[in-house]
Amino acid sequence: MSDLPDTDFTQRFIFDDRDVRGEWVTLEDSYAAVLARHQYPAPVQALLGELMAATALLVGALKFDGLLILQARSQGPIPLLMVECSGERDIRGMARYEADQIPADASLAQLMPDGHLTLTIDPVKGQRYQGTVDLDGANLSECFTNYFVQSQQLNTRFWLDTTTGKARGLLLQQLPRDRQPDDEEREESWQHVIALASTLKPEEWSLENETLLHRLYHEDAVRLFDIQPLRFKCSCSRERSGNALVSLGEHDAKQLVEECGGTVEIDCQFCNERYFFDASDVAQLFAGGGTDLASDTRH
Repeated sequence: MSDLPDTDFTQRFIFDDRDVRGEWVTLEDSYAAVLARHQYPAPVQALLGELMAATALLVGALKFDGLLILQARSQGPIPLLMVECSGERDIRGMARYEADQIPADASLAQLMPDGHLTLTIDPVKGQRYQGTVDLDGANLSECFTNYFVQSQQLNTRFWLDTTTGKARGLLLQQLPRDRQPDDEEREESWQHVIALASTLKPEEWSLENETLLHRLYHEDAVRLFDIQPLRFKCSCSRERSGNALVSLGEHDAKQLVEECGGTVEIDCQFCNERYFFDASDVAQLFAGGGTDLASDTRH
């Protein structure tokens, strides 16, 4: 087990006699860190937490070196939800929304009409992968289930929840034929495990994974593995912001400084960190001097 506090982690389990595996996720500190940086309305908080939980479940399942990005886009009151998680299990998330158009009891279809979900896997080595499906479920749990059925053709089910103040989730996935070679037996087994998982009540999400597994599958032989920690960490930096200015070209970067009254402000939409660059900073960037503060100006 990890020595870190058990507040943010995924935890895998497997059925000894069935071709099914599962994964739990709990996000407490990282979810709180994301919400603390923005004044999101409650429905936006809930959807963003569910998307964070789904992202963590996928990272736990994929085990790769790189970046996993989930984006939900629409033309509605919430045009964008976005979560990123690295292979090092650093997670961050953000949302864009129209506050005056979000009723407290709005459904996903009302908040994100005609929306679509895009999953991007950007590995350090290897080919970039991207898949997109419509947001055609009653909730994000159904949307992710539909995504795997349509794009991956894998029997997969998601349950996502934020009612306890944490972002929690459960993933069940059918494994390749091994313990159960018979088609009918495999299908009955799959229906058995998802039927029991579907009995989870909102208040039960506050329980520990071991307790939940016992409640759901006490008649099955299930092995629960060690936790795999996650944490909130934003990848923004002054250096990356400076590189963005360099990418504009020297003339356009200097012109932008003038248009902004002498100082360019670059905001991180994920963590709300702000980076400031004046004319001296920009001159230093293009002289190859890096992003250390070039002048006595305090930013």
